[in-house]
Amino acid sequence: MAGVGGYLLLMLGIGFFAARRTHNPEDFMVAGRSLPLWLCGATVLATWIGGGTVMGASGEAYEGGVIAVIADPFGAAVGLLLFGLLVVRLMRRLKLLTVVDFIHGRYGPVAAFGSAIAAVITSTGWSSALMVAFGFVFNSLTGVPLPAGIVLGGVIVLIYTTVGGMWAVALTDFVQIAVILVGLFILLFTVVGDLGGWQAAWAMIPAGAVDFLPREDSASAWLNYVRAWTIIGVSNLASQSLLQRGFSARTETVAQNSFYIAGVGYLLVGSIPVFLGILASVAMPGLADKEAVMPLLAMEYLHPVLMAIFVGALLAAIMSSADSALLSASSVISNNILPMLHPPLRERRLFLARLMIPVVGLIALFIALQAQAIYAVIVNINAVVLAAIIVPFMAGIWWRKANRTGGLAAMATGVVVWLGTEFVAPELPGDLIGGVASLVAILVVSSLTQERDPPAPLRSIDGETVEFRDRLGVSRGD
Repeated sequence: MAGVGGYLLLMLGIGFFAARRTHNPEDFMVAGRSLPLWLCGATVLATWIGGGTVMGASGEAYEGGVIAVIADPFGAAVGLLLFGLLVVRLMRRLKLLTVVDFIHGRYGPVAAFGSAIAAVITSTGWSSALMVAFGFVFNSLTGVPLPAGIVLGGVIVLIYTTVGGMWAVALTDFVQIAVILVGLFILLFTVVGDLGGWQAAWAMIPAGAVDFLPREDSASAWLNYVRAWTIIGVSNLASQSLLQRGFSARTETVAQNSFYIAGVGYLLVGSIPVFLGILASVAMPGLADKEAVMPLLAMEYLHPVLMAIFVGALLAAIMSSADSALLSASSVISNNILPMLHPPLRERRLFLARLMIPVVGLIALFIALQAQAIYAVIVNINAVVLAAIIVPFMAGIWWRKANRTGGLAAMATGVVVWLGTEFVAPELPGDLIGGVASLVAILVVSSLTQERDPPAPLRSIDGETVEFRDRLGVSRGD
């Protein structure tokens, strides 16, 4: 508990230190667009290695093996690589603050408002799942009731994110990723050593636990398998949390390479909780709460001093994602939703961004106290983005003919088909089917309405026209 208390105080101290570098909305939301490679790469990696990976994925792997965690970490790692390849260069060049700014420029205010609501819903749901993860850690290690742990974690993250914004998030993420790596590797090598070494540990793995393909050969099984790869790996190409880091990078090349480093790092590091969860299914069978498997493994195998380090790693993983989710939601509300409703509020964006963090945080806290689940919430909260947002977003980057009418048709079609499929055939992945329908809609409608509704040009936040060029993340220069 002393180690935990000291760690939490350190996070608060970094947040207040970062506040000295925050003077305007650009500082607060995108760190003044000045993050170097080492800091940008660290904050991307730390954002992705959260409670969903360490707590949620280990619990799902404990129960269902690798096939149960295709979405995260494997699909999520591919998503980071795709983000660096397909998205970040052009988006960084536009000098935007949010994903909604881009949607507004390409498809108009109605589409922008719809995408803003989707972004806030996903970020708030993500925050709530991570607060639950914080509660699980405290409950497993100290016996503190789960609701009390959820509240404590939420309050700590709210304070330092509200004070320091993106600078606080980036600096705390750098410390947090170091602690995460140390803690995970300590637990991995200790558990494997106690089980008799790598060969003995691998021999313990149950048959089928590391299968990457569906066990049932049916259309619905394969559709849900494709959905697992895309629900995080594809839908998060329009993630405000990832875009915020791309916008914060010092240059396009820094942004691009940060995502490549983080993608490879996440694939390697994110596999550790999965492997430990599978081992725990043999070494510690019959756990009542599968999502508490990581702290329970630590209690079983680690010395108290090492235990303190690992608890710090768990908390770091959770907070490094929760702060990003809160900042994302507050940025969209303060920069887009409120100014759309009342334009004079644009002049008070910094105040509103700080104000909205505790507001969103309290809503997320309420959801967390009701849901008390981690992995399922983090995965399924992306459904609306996969169904209705990701197609117009990617078309806006890669297809010159995408226009306002096509974008609105894609969003509406995606939502209708998604919800209709969930009602008529709930065994099928409605969000994935909605995404396919959204793609058909934008291709057909945009093609048929080119003369009546010419596509809007790409414009930076300064109003300058940006050409459709050098969009692929393979360049070495800016």
